[in-house]
Amino acid sequence: MLIIRSLFYNIFGFSTVFIVSIMLLLLFWAPYRVRFGLCAAWCGLAVWSANFFCGIKSVVEGGENLPDTPSVILIKHTSTLETLWQVTYFPPAAWVVKRELLRAPLFGWAIGLALEPIAIDRKSGASAVKQVIRQGKQKLENGIWVTIFPEGTRMPPGETRKYGISGAALAQEANVSIVPVAHNAGDFWTRLSFKKKPGTVRFCIGPPIDASLQSPKETNLIAQNWIENKMQEISRVYQQKQVSD
Repeated sequence: MLIIRSLFYNIFGFSTVFIVSIMLLLLFWAPYRVRFGLCAAWCGLAVWSANFFCGIKSVVEGGENLPDTPSVILIKHTSTLETLWQVTYFPPAAWVVKRELLRAPLFGWAIGLALEPIAIDRKSGASAVKQVIRQGKQKLENGIWVTIFPEGTRMPPGETRKYGISGAALAQEANVSIVPVAHNAGDFWTRLSFKKKPGTVRFCIGPPIDASLQSPKETNLIAQNWIENKMQEISRVYQQKQVSD
């Protein structure tokens, strides 16, 4: 049954994203807010359909922690669901993405138009961090938030890696807060897995972190500790891995 429900979800998702991608490309002339709004509407449809077809519900905890001013979002990356959800929940935001993503036919082109992301070459090291700071400051000054997946790629559930420094460095340079976000989406929507399991995904928004009070390295560690500790609390896979280790 899981396979059948997942099949219907994938068929629905791929067909609708194809249509929306075409619409976004045709609306290249429209204002940013219009393009982002269409993208957010489709992401909302995708999150809804994950519940409808696969029984994956989404709840938000800590919404009161969201600042009123543009900030840098650091969000755990384990599945596709959180990339869809965060577009629907947070104010308009520019993602920091790998440059190759924007070269994908239709979908990648549409992301480039709708989200106007900060596209980096992850192999370029320090120059990529400088690019995030330079372009990120411009986005924040224009009222656009910045979303960063600090591990740089989707991680298997229960695993982590060193968080990149660019988000903390940008927050300090732009004098804005960091908003840490943890979730257990990977418990139900496993990385690179076709099957999607029913359950409730808890998206947990942490207290804003003032990046002006310490160095970017220390800020990064604070954010990573909050996210990973919250993952241990809400993720069944994290808890199981801790026991097995």
